[in-house]
Amino acid sequence: MHRLMNIESIQAPIIEDIENFESKFRNSMKSNVMLLDRIMTYIVKRKGKQMRPMFVFLTARLCGDINESTHRGAALIELLHTASLVHDDVVDDSNYRRGFFSLNALWKNKIAVLVGDFLLSRGMLLAIENEDFTFLKIVSNAVKEMSEGELLQIEKARNLDISETVYFEIIRQKTASLISSCCGVGAASVKASPEVIEKAQLFGEKVGIAFQIKDDLFDYNTDKTIGKPVGIDIKERKLTLPLIHALNKAGWNEKRNIINIVKNENHKPKKVSEVIEFVKAKGGIEYATRAMENYQKEAFDILDTFPDSTYKTSLKQLVDYTIERKK
Repeated sequence: MHRLMNIESIQAPIIEDIENFESKFRNSMKSNVMLLDRIMTYIVKRKGKQMRPMFVFLTARLCGDINESTHRGAALIELLHTASLVHDDVVDDSNYRRGFFSLNALWKNKIAVLVGDFLLSRGMLLAIENEDFTFLKIVSNAVKEMSEGELLQIEKARNLDISETVYFEIIRQKTASLISSCCGVGAASVKASPEVIEKAQLFGEKVGIAFQIKDDLFDYNTDKTIGKPVGIDIKERKLTLPLIHALNKAGWNEKRNIINIVKNENHKPKKVSEVIEFVKAKGGIEYATRAMENYQKEAFDILDTFPDSTYKTSLKQLVDYTIERKK
């Protein structure tokens, strides 16, 4: 395992690219509508760790020399991602995002939905205006997959009949497809071959799946320093890998009892704690951790087919960061 680095150290080989990107991204969001421009300024102010642009730029550097096309690709990904977060907050009726008020909390649902639509269309136009049709194909596919993954999860949550196969399909679509598209766009922006673009996308997909399993594991963590409240997935009736494995190991009566809690008693803290203890007792945490580490190893195996460079090292450190993060 590589020594876990902080984001600043990982960014070091591409710090100029990231700094240039910030101003270019802000320009890509400009609007003549004053309300919209004010909201765009708010969105830029609450930006996160910029992990998606990092995947774009590091993959581009791994495969060639960064150019204006790379910046457009990174902007397109961020516009898409921001649009999906804005819409997610509306769907989830969430009032906070990264410690800031969500758009729907400040400007109500109607405006938030329209802002999400604006961001999505702005990204698509950015690609069309510059004839970045490869980007358009990669990103449009990611939008389709993310939507299908969310809807599949909602459909399955009603009956709680998610198998391990269905679980991996859901997270491949709703989470991994975006990181996969980051790496694909990065490679495509420097005119990499179709084979290399496909390899970069597969690398991103493996990272994305490992990232989501890590997120699922937070639900069972008693470490109070983590960013996600414990038991939140159970309260939202989401069947994640640790729970799916535990249910597969349980007898019929025990399984029926746990499913009943998740379905009907997920609002009771004592009952949620019972599910968490059940998962731990059945080895669900260890099983999911092994699965996450296997996907991490598969990502590294793909990365090791590329020549050594500071960018490759940073990508490995970025993967480690996503797996070992505390929130």
